[in-house]
Amino acid sequence: MSGFTRKQLYRPAGVVAGIAILLLAAVWIGPFEIVRVERAPETQAWAMDPAEEEAVRSAKNLSKAFSAVSEEIVPSVVTITSKRVVQVARGFGMNDDEWGDFFRFFGMPQRPRGGTGNGEIVQRSLGSGVIVRSDGYIVTNNHVVADAKEIAVVMSDGEEYDAEIVGTDPRTDVAVIKIDAKGLAAAKIGDSDRLEVGEWVVAIGSPFSENLNHTVTAGIVSAKSRQAVGLADYEDFIQTDAAINPGNSGGALVNLDGEVVGINTAIASRTGGYQGIGFAIPINMVRQVEEALIESGTVTRGWIGIGIQPVTKEIQEALDLPDRNGVLISNIMDDGPAKDADLDRQDVIVGYQGKKVEGMRSFRNQVASTPPGTKVELEILRKGKTRTVELTLGTLPGEGEPKPVLAQEREERLGIDVEEITPDVRRSFGLERREGVVISEVRRGSVASENGLRPGDLILEINQNEIDDLDDYHRALDDVETGEVALFLIERSENTFFVALRMPEE
Repeated sequence: MSGFTRKQLYRPAGVVAGIAILLLAAVWIGPFEIVRVERAPETQAWAMDPAEEEAVRSAKNLSKAFSAVSEEIVPSVVTITSKRVVQVARGFGMNDDEWGDFFRFFGMPQRPRGGTGNGEIVQRSLGSGVIVRSDGYIVTNNHVVADAKEIAVVMSDGEEYDAEIVGTDPRTDVAVIKIDAKGLAAAKIGDSDRLEVGEWVVAIGSPFSENLNHTVTAGIVSAKSRQAVGLADYEDFIQTDAAINPGNSGGALVNLDGEVVGINTAIASRTGGYQGIGFAIPINMVRQVEEALIESGTVTRGWIGIGIQPVTKEIQEALDLPDRNGVLISNIMDDGPAKDADLDRQDVIVGYQGKKVEGMRSFRNQVASTPPGTKVELEILRKGKTRTVELTLGTLPGEGEPKPVLAQEREERLGIDVEEITPDVRRSFGLERREGVVISEVRRGSVASENGLRPGDLILEINQNEIDDLDDYHRALDDVETGEVALFLIERSENTFFVALRMPEE
């Protein structure tokens, strides 16, 4: 074995041993079969049973429904930007540069202008709107365009138009504006009364920025007939968890048939952003207001002329009522339609026009949405017996007549809004007086604010002219020229005092 190393001797032995092992394996296992491993088709990533296939098919169909709805409604939704000039008071010992730093700190666009006295800032707001008529009529929220000096509308294709206000209704937070255009894509309008809790809906608008215009979000109807939210006088909101954020106001809430069922108006949030609770005005309520504003520029509401209160557990027991449904009549006004009808104190109204009355706010909405002059039927409970009473609705006081343009312009310059005293206004401000006008809003930094006027103040006189109603108030303001001082006699908490307001320049 000389001439071979140990390593060389092991090589043939290892080969022979390997062949032997393979032969034994072939005998034991059988002949080898060569199988080519092929790539599975890309369309079949995994095998699904019929139930899984149906679930995926349903999800895809829902996705296609959202896409179809979005494609249909987007051309009917617009972005609205508005500008308003707000008077602000100088003071606090700050000079021009310090004022500028103050406004920049809060993101305000400009500092007060002019030497001494009052300054101005320009406030810009962003919202959305829905085209409801092909000839340029657009529905939005009142708070999007209220007191605006300039309004611009941007369409889905980027086209921009100037808009003018047709009419506003702060009590429902609905407004109508118009642009000079024809052949627009008017939205398809649905029936909000047919909405069901749990139904899918899509919200479309311009949250936060014009750069995010026509954002589409999806959710469900979380609840219906939300009231006492504190956003408007007449509330019957649709609640949804579709994402709604600042800038969505005035945009569309749409069902899966592509029909607008609501106008998005607000969110409930601790942070100012989306937290899963949004509110939309039902489109049926919007349509009534919209039609009235387009036709006459104002809204008239039905009125019975009664005071009402809820049926509490104690009242139910005292009057031996079967349940707590309906509203209790607490007062019948001398000048209202109810005075000549067969109605008494302690009557409980349980039905209105064939529909059940569930509570104060729903009843108030039912009456307000019925045109004045309509003959209506009330179902009442009196001493355990049910009866039907007919009466003709009157017009809610303080509504029905457009505010004179000159008086409105001067009222804006003073920085106040006023209302005629109605039962609701009396309750709202805790007033004893039944006649006259009350200041409902005082804008911050305005002439009225600087002179200490507050919401709830009663205006008894202007320049020694007695103010008994809105007509008196408007006539008195018409006589006050720019730069002149108007002497207001004010009543607050049973005390009276004079306030001198100088009419600012435009």
